[in-house]
Amino acid sequence: MLWLKAFHIISIITWFAGIFYLPRLFVYHATATDRISQDRFVIMEDKLYRIIMTPSALVALACGAVLVSADPKGYFASNWFLLKLGLVALVLAYHIYCKTLMRQFSQREAIKSHKFYRVYNEFPVLILISIILLVELQPF
Repeated sequence: MLWLKAFHIISIITWFAGIFYLPRLFVYHATATDRISQDRFVIMEDKLYRIIMTPSALVALACGAVLVSADPKGYFASNWFLLKLGLVALVLAYHIYCKTLMRQFSQREAIKSHKFYRVYNEFPVLILISIILLVELQPF
């Protein structure tokens, strides 16, 4: 189980690395004015999402599910864990919405300013901090 927990943590780290970087690419993409740069950002965003973020998310979720399956009654009886699951659902929604934003950029339909993406980039930081505190402190 320790190996599984280690892979769970590793995959969370790689997933969040992508979650933090992709909206930063959106900021740069939103400010790019030439076609070559815009096309380059589309490729970078797609590869980050497809090759790093999504596989990492799937591994994190799979490892987490196996870890929970060892004591499902214990986990689901804990309020901290239920709140953590809700936050994980928010991260998944964020992940999926990133794909929507990517499509808008690739189809040249993105209408949000770089300021929106700068603010959008901050939400997963707050979620990750909350998840870590819940897991480590198990406050309730």
